Amino acid sequence: MKRDISYLLKRGVSEVIVQEELTELLRSGKKLRLKEGFDPSFPDIHLGHMVGLRKLQQFQELGHQLVLIVGDWTAQIGDPSGASVTRPILSSEQVEANAQTYMEQFFKIVDQSKTEVRWQSEWFGKFDLADVIRLTSKFTVAQFLSRDDFNKRFIAGKPITITELLYPLLQAYDSVAIQADVEFGGIDQKFNFLVGRELQVMMGQLPQQCFMTPLLVGTDGSHKMSKSLDNYIGITEPSAEIYGKIMSIPDSLMMDYFELLTDLPDKELNEFRQALNTGTINPMELKKRLAREIITQLHDKKTASEAEEYFEKVFQRRELPDQIKEFPLNLCCRDMYPEQTEVADVYIPRLLVTISFAKSLSEANRLIAQGAVSIDGEKILSNTAHVTIGNIIKVGNRRFARVVNTDREAGK
Repeated sequence: MKRDISYLLKRGVSEVIVQEELTELLRSGKKLRLKEGFDPSFPDIHLGHMVGLRKLQQFQELGHQLVLIVGDWTAQIGDPSGASVTRPILSSEQVEANAQTYMEQFFKIVDQSKTEVRWQSEWFGKFDLADVIRLTSKFTVAQFLSRDDFNKRFIAGKPITITELLYPLLQAYDSVAIQADVEFGGIDQKFNFLVGRELQVMMGQLPQQCFMTPLLVGTDGSHKMSKSLDNYIGITEPSAEIYGKIMSIPDSLMMDYFELLTDLPDKELNEFRQALNTGTINPMELKKRLAREIITQLHDKKTASEAEEYFEKVFQRRELPDQIKEFPLNLCCRDMYPEQTEVADVYIPRLLVTISFAKSLSEANRLIAQGAVSIDGEKILSNTAHVTIGNIIKVGNRRFARVVNTDREAGK
């Protein structure tokens, strides 16, 4: 469905620079070029990304053209500060693989037929030192030190590399290269967007409008949704996992999620707020509605209903799910001693890593220390435990595995 201009510029929006100019452009009937860039250091999209992508899709509904910029050139440089694990140096093959995965997820939300994909290396691959010097001459160091994160580090006496100062310029030149009319992103990108707007004017172009969306708080209830903080909900995760994670968010985040991630009318959202304030509705029922709405967008109503049935069975009625992952365990000497069904002192951290319930031994140890690991309903309090065929290993609230025997022909 098409939204009116007022809806586009108010629902799920932090700031628009300049709103009057963008309103005039939208009313003019001009087909706008909408800029969205992404860093292919990691390939996956989560609900935090979905906030901005939904706005892009709404603009596409009005006939505007999305230009997706793959940051392949800067991704092969890596994090300029050298201190970030979220921006590793990547090979061109890694960048291409990540970009492909990203776009497969990206086009689950936006319209591929109205999207032009551009690779940053198209223009930066031709840059020489003279081009870089000409670009850097456009701005002063003082201007860039006004950026909040740079300013804080400068005052604290922490190092800022020259390469870092180049990043806003490179992002700004992307806008020049594709002649962007509007650049989209989170409110944390405001400085970079404004540099792009200013550089376009210097290069003889009309200044882009800056369209900034709120930063979605993650499942921890306190920080921006991020894979590095493990407080994210990935859009390609199993629907039951998405449903369960949404049900785990603090009640205080519910209305933000409704506003930023669903198409429910503002009037209905106001009714939800009033019902929550007066205590006339159970927050869990609203959270179930939220989970259904989001999963229906990503999949369909049937998938959303199945995810809800799984949640009610496993978490509300405390029953085992119908489908449980199997963990094959080779029981030593079972052929000679058929009655043996137990192995003493299995190293549980290694078991959790093997069945992909933990990414590392240190993470597995943390899960055990937090009381998040149980076997047949009994919490594991040490790193070793007896394991029996048929045992149900549970980690957290959503991960189950059943121990089964393997290698029955061993020794023959």
